[in-house]
Amino acid sequence: MTRKSALAALLLLPSFTYAATVLSAPPELNNKSYVLMDYETGQILAAKNENEKLAPASMTKMMTSYIIEQKLLSGDLTEDEKVRMNESAWCRGSSTESCMYVPLNGTATALEMLRGIIIQSGNDASKAMAEHIAGNEGTFAHMMNEEAKRIGMTNTSFINSTGMPAEGHYSTAKDMATLAQHIIHDSSKYYPIYSEKEFAFNGIKQGNRNALLYTDPSVDGLKTGHTDEAGYCLTTSAKRGPLRLISVIFGAPSMNERASQTREILAWGYANFETVKVQPANQVLAKAKVWYGKDNDVQIGLAENFNVTMQKGQANAIKTQLVVQPKLTAPLKKGQVIGKLVASIDGKVISEKPLVALQDVEEAGFFAKMMDHIKQFFSNLF
Repeated sequence: MTRKSALAALLLLPSFTYAATVLSAPPELNNKSYVLMDYETGQILAAKNENEKLAPASMTKMMTSYIIEQKLLSGDLTEDEKVRMNESAWCRGSSTESCMYVPLNGTATALEMLRGIIIQSGNDASKAMAEHIAGNEGTFAHMMNEEAKRIGMTNTSFINSTGMPAEGHYSTAKDMATLAQHIIHDSSKYYPIYSEKEFAFNGIKQGNRNALLYTDPSVDGLKTGHTDEAGYCLTTSAKRGPLRLISVIFGAPSMNERASQTREILAWGYANFETVKVQPANQVLAKAKVWYGKDNDVQIGLAENFNVTMQKGQANAIKTQLVVQPKLTAPLKKGQVIGKLVASIDGKVISEKPLVALQDVEEAGFFAKMMDHIKQFFSNLF
């Protein structure tokens, strides 16, 4: 087999075919904006005004908690690290904001503060952690914006750590879904906190404000929000079988409405979509020629399972294609990205995953490399 025919053979993988069904229209929801996103691929399944810049209220705290979680995971914070409640962060028991109720000049651990932010929606905990990490809330807000840019939140601007109304403080339904996606994936160690139904501190027990946690066992997060400006907001994730969906509601008219609308859009999503396993991880999908290596070729596969979310019962096949970097040269390391596996329907790309080397390929000696140089020279002539 010639090198050109070997590369062509790399493109042949099985297709998957499903019987056709008709996709029902998503429900009409009485809110300012919403998104239903597939967690696995980030695909938007349904949306209204998904890029409209709106006040996110306490859904802002998802970014605050995300930064805390990442610092805990990196070792910049420890779970039992004491965090002081300064007067600038202290909650005086006002009915206009939610609080963890850490006493003035008292302390709580970083992990307790994290629970106070996620479960109790504590403004005091959010500001105390912002000051502890960055020195002041303004500097922490800058960190929030930098992190937002890094993870692809393109229409978001944070002014504070809490979501209290402020000029220039906004986000979008699509951006909040992106943030939820990163929390679930990047902060998996701490993600179970988002499903905890209550938390007690300083003798005060408060329940999680996400009503769906009490009625739908598939729901395991994430965060509510409410101000007069924002209306009633809710970011939710639910997992049923292999399919995890993320919904974001901005500006529902009531607490009950934000919950019922979320139930409705999730039900629509699960009725119309499914997650299909395209290829498993660590399976040899093909071999590719390697120049100047001790081995002549390298085994290619996926480092992660490749799942695709698609409309239930689509008539056309999912087609998969291997796209491998041309003229691979040694040395190659196991896990090194050397191409991608692309899934498409009717010629439209729906998802892709990196292809990696499944083995090391060491560099060959001088004479073997010289022979490859000669082979490559003549192969380029034809």
